[in-house]
Amino acid sequence: MEEVKPIIEESWLEVLKSEFESEYFANLKSFLVEERKHYQCFPKGKDIFSAFWHTPFHDVKVVILGQDPYHGVGQAHGLCFSVPEGIPCPPSLVNIFKEINSDLGCNIPSTCGTLTGWAKQGVFLLNTTLTVRAHYAGSHFGHGWEQFTDSVIRKLSEQKSGIIFLLWGNPAIAKSKLIDTSKHYILTAPHPSPLSAYRGFFGCKHFSKTNEILVGLGRQPINWEQTR
Repeated sequence: MEEVKPIIEESWLEVLKSEFESEYFANLKSFLVEERKHYQCFPKGKDIFSAFWHTPFHDVKVVILGQDPYHGVGQAHGLCFSVPEGIPCPPSLVNIFKEINSDLGCNIPSTCGTLTGWAKQGVFLLNTTLTVRAHYAGSHFGHGWEQFTDSVIRKLSEQKSGIIFLLWGNPAIAKSKLIDTSKHYILTAPHPSPLSAYRGFFGCKHFSKTNEILVGLGRQPINWEQTR
């Protein structure tokens, strides 16, 4: 059980207490324990809840919603689209940096790296499924993570206001139904993967639009160039 013990900042532990005590979450933990007996899974147990550690509940200003973690060795570390320092930049993250460069003129990093700098500024980097079997994308869908992360989105929607949700691709856009648009903002676009980025992710200007909304709310804009 130690492998999936939540390592989360205190405000999230309080908000999600009922989820961690639920039957479905107990079943999810049992599934993960069995998976790890037979397969390599990502990210490491200590990193599964990294998004919750780096961005406390009360600090969330922006939500970027991914799907499941990267399934290659060494890539996943608990923040959607992000990879640890020294790991080659995945194509979707390359395209994100290209759009930021086009939108805001920010430099494209010469070497890829973690997005923890965004997380520390209030950008909550959430995957809808928090674990994956090595080399098998989508392998942990349907075992409870979606119920958990749907609840996370609902609690953000219900208990906070003025959050900007960046929903890229149809699976993320489908989560719009969980968000109260009378008090939050939703920006949608195709997924930044090479398969779809040219269908509208490039040119979406979500990064400048996000900062315009934040400034309009009297809040500090995100320094998108500060990735570390």
